[in-house]
Amino acid sequence: MMYKEILIRYGELSTKGKNKKDFIARLRDNIRYSFTDLAPLKIRTERDRMFIETETEERMEQLMTRIPKIFGIQSFSAVASAEKNMDAIKEVAHKIMEQYKEPITFKVEVKRTDKSFPLETHDIQRDVGGYLLTHFDHLTVDVKKPELPLRIEIRDDAAYLMAGVIKGAGGMPVGSNGKSLLMLSGGIDSPVAAYLMMKRGVRLEAIHFFSPPYTSENSLQKVKDLTNLCTQFGARIRLHVIPFTEIQTLIKDSVPANVSMTTTRRMMMKIADQVREEVGALGIVTGESLGQVASQTLESLTAINDVTTTPVLRPLLSYDKLEIIDIAEQIGTYETSILPYEDCCTIFTPSNPKTKPKLEKVEYYESFTEFDELIAKAVRNRETYSYPQKQPKADKFADLL
Repeated sequence: MMYKEILIRYGELSTKGKNKKDFIARLRDNIRYSFTDLAPLKIRTERDRMFIETETEERMEQLMTRIPKIFGIQSFSAVASAEKNMDAIKEVAHKIMEQYKEPITFKVEVKRTDKSFPLETHDIQRDVGGYLLTHFDHLTVDVKKPELPLRIEIRDDAAYLMAGVIKGAGGMPVGSNGKSLLMLSGGIDSPVAAYLMMKRGVRLEAIHFFSPPYTSENSLQKVKDLTNLCTQFGARIRLHVIPFTEIQTLIKDSVPANVSMTTTRRMMMKIADQVREEVGALGIVTGESLGQVASQTLESLTAINDVTTTPVLRPLLSYDKLEIIDIAEQIGTYETSILPYEDCCTIFTPSNPKTKPKLEKVEYYESFTEFDELIAKAVRNRETYSYPQKQPKADKFADLL
């Protein structure tokens, strides 16, 4: 196997101060969790970089494919190893550079950690660079801004070579900035909101409001699938499914239709706040975008926010729909989100909802109905699922029975 390890560059983590070790430890744990199926992995951390080693070429290829989804990684490179002699180093350098077929500028950079190596840094650069120029006509040297730096590090045990930098997901390791509760509807927006919050290091639990028979088992499965897709970024997510039929039908029967959507959102927020407190989350995350629908005007959001003092985080507030769709397609949630299964936000929708509801009027209409007991009941009777779900191990003796 030519490639021995993967070099991880932290990026934004490099700016952290005294708590930098905690961020790096979180990233290391997230990597171990995300790649449990590729174990054993040997992970070595340094101040500004991390190295991952695995045992087979197949696992190395899988790591290279999946690492771009892990938050907290600015960039990474595959690292090849060679024996500590110039012939072996030039042979590996040749194998690396032959992967690049188009005309390209390059530069040989050398770090000589093992000072006992017989050649000096400049001698290694000149020897390897001259060798490559005689074997590849499409290579030219640019010492100031090369398109492809070939880095060689002479360590105590071997020589290590790398070329090419692959962009990572950036951001912060999931879990490094606390935990919040995501209101997951099943549409396009909320999974994108989850992605953006996880990118800033927030660990998530999710809450979904389920109103059978008006919403189907297919719609619930769709939300479960979206929750599972959100775990690809390096963290487990618990999904809390709230039985919402009784509350939603009561709203329909007791509140004027043009403000029923506002009241529905307020009841959802009250329930979410109680679940948030129980699970120890610090904030509530929604996929709302300012002005996108009637319930997302500033007046509506003000009326909805009034039922809680918990921070409500809206990472999509300034995004337009096309920008949100673009991110959904990039992260792989779009096709699931557009499956044509109804959710509780699409049932009992009034024909002319208030876009600028008055808080005092909404509170007045709600005052004739006792919601608190039903809210407590819904929280108490919720179902909880954990993702990704563990796959049962195959019984290797099953065929013998």
